[in-house]
Order: sequence, then structure tokens, then C-alpha cells
Amino acid sequence: MKKHIPNTITMMNLFSGCIAIVMAFHGNFFGVVFWVLMAAVFDFFDGLAARLLGVSSKMGVELDSLADVVSFGVAPATAVFMFLFQFTYYPAFLLPLKPYIPYLAFLIPVFSALRLAKFNIDERQTSSFLGLPTPANALFWISYVYGAHIVAGVNGYYLYLTIAFIVGLSLLMVSEVPMFSLKFKKLQWRGHEKQIILVILMIIFTVVWGIKGIAWGILAYIVVSVVSNQIRKTVK
Repeated sequence: MKKHIPNTITMMNLFSGCIAIVMAFHGNFFGVVFWVLMAAVFDFFDGLAARLLGVSSKMGVELDSLADVVSFGVAPATAVFMFLFQFTYYPAFLLPLKPYIPYLAFLIPVFSALRLAKFNIDERQTSSFLGLPTPANALFWISYVYGAHIVAGVNGYYLYLTIAFIVGLSLLMVSEVPMFSLKFKKLQWRGHEKQIILVILMIIFTVVWGIKGIAWGILAYIVVSVVSNQIRKTVK
């Protein structure tokens, strides 16, 4: 019986992602945030449950990736599609392309799938990551869309900013840029400086900007990772 518990939790991740997609089609971006966050919670606990119960399996690994493609790829991409389709201002010269530009959002699940497949076969990513993790990318997008959809209809720069983020973050997911893990081996400062700094920044951003602060926290995660890598190279 216990061997089915982690996979059941994984399926709850997938179920949450499906609901998030429905929320996105209705333009309910708070609903998208809620259900993608629920998917992230289930995504955390399925692996934890498998380790605690000693029932890790290859099927569980594959099922986890399939669920993640939906919850952290298709769900945020659908929200971005609706954001570009219904809530974003287009200058006159781009109006003929308005029916087509929103489909750029589906680069997000395409590169998310590539990222997840790469992660599954890359033995270098056991304690840290190469490229932006798919859940982090999803958290950025749900926060960004939630915060921007109210003003994107009157501020034209959101169209260009969104397209730039789609391309940049998609490429970052499959890049070789080292990104640190948020896992704590021990509750101490030494050896966990980056993680603690990021947690503090995320708390500050969320307190100041609410849900919108999550996107700033993910950008801070990218910056801290890049800066710490450069410092480490300089020291060497």
C-alpha cells in the first residue's frame, strides 16, 4: 500500500496543474497562482514521501516529470498566453500579429520538457542545478502575470518585456549556468549563505509586493546564482 503513496501525491500535483490551466483560460490569475503553488507543494512532498517510505522507483521519477510538464510548463504557459491574448496592449504596427504572438508562450512547456528530460539523465545535478529549475520558472510566470495583467493593457512595454522573458528564461532552463539548490543540510549560516540570503529576500519581496514579489524573488535567485559563481571563479 505504502508504495502507492508517493505516486498518489504526484498525481495530485498533476491534478492541481490541470485546474490551474482551467483558471488561466478563465483569466483567473489568482486561481492560477493558488493551484500552481499547490502543485509545487505536492511536488515537494512526493519525493520526500518516497525517501521516507523507502519506495523510490523509476516509475515515480518518470511520473514526476510528466506531472511537472503540465503543472510547471503548460499551466504557466496558458496563463501567459491569455495574458498576451487578452490583457496586453499592442502598438498599431504589431496589431496584425496580435493573433499569433501569444503562441510564443508555449515555448515555456517546450523548454520545460527539455529541461526535465535533461535533468533526469544528467548525473551532475544531484545537489545543485545546471540551468533554471522548471518550478522556479513556473513561479516566476504565475507571479509576473498576476502582477502585470492589470496594467499591461495601458503600458506597451509589457509586450516586449514578456517576449524577452519568454525567450531568456526558456534558454536559461536548458543552459549550463550553475544554479544552487534551496535544500538545507543543516540549519546554519556557513555553507548555506546563498540559500539564507535568498529566503530573506523572498520574504521581504513578498511582504512588500505580495504575490508579485515572488517574481522578484526568482530574479534574485538567478542573480545570486550568477554572482556567486563569478565570485567562486575569481577566488579559484
